[in-house]
Amino acid sequence: MTDQQIEIEFKNMLTQEEYKLLINAFHISEHQLVEQENFYFDTRQFSLKKRNSALRVRKKEGKYELTLKEPLQVGLLETNQTITEKDMTMLLENISFPDGKIKETIERWNLSPKQIMFFGSLKTIRAEITYKGGILVFDHNYYLNKEDFELEYEVENYHEGKKIFESLLNEFNIPLRRADNKIVRFYREKIKCIEG
Repeated sequence: MTDQQIEIEFKNMLTQEEYKLLINAFHISEHQLVEQENFYFDTRQFSLKKRNSALRVRKKEGKYELTLKEPLQVGLLETNQTITEKDMTMLLENISFPDGKIKETIERWNLSPKQIMFFGSLKTIRAEITYKGGILVFDHNYYLNKEDFELEYEVENYHEGKKIFESLLNEFNIPLRRADNKIVRFYREKIKCIEG
């Protein structure tokens, strides 16, 4: 099963103290925190990264979802495809790539799915709540030898969402900080580890 959607989200990196402040202010309880793991893939030459695209599999509650993110003028086009545990094993071991829209897109870019390889994973403890017409996401991330915290706000209207998000940060005296996508942060750390 495949679906596509346009993702418009605002992100801000948080300190551990700011993260705790928000978790408490929004009354996030232990049972709202869900663990998920992202597994990142690209070619050895980072062909997807060079296209400002990203490929991941998200494991959540025992299910696997393959996602390709491509840039749009506003937001990202996200193509999601449910895959089996067997598909995931074949992908991790670089044996085969699951059939479907994502494979077709990669081939349309003149890339061979056989070149796609596993680079590593990032674990997130996540809580989501609805907030002023959007979804507010609290993330605590672990990857390689690093740990970080971020706030995301997923919306349908860019301008309205931007106003609400900046107002929320302002309300809690949290400075506006650049937050690259998780995959970008993961690769930056991975390259540091390789270079050493």
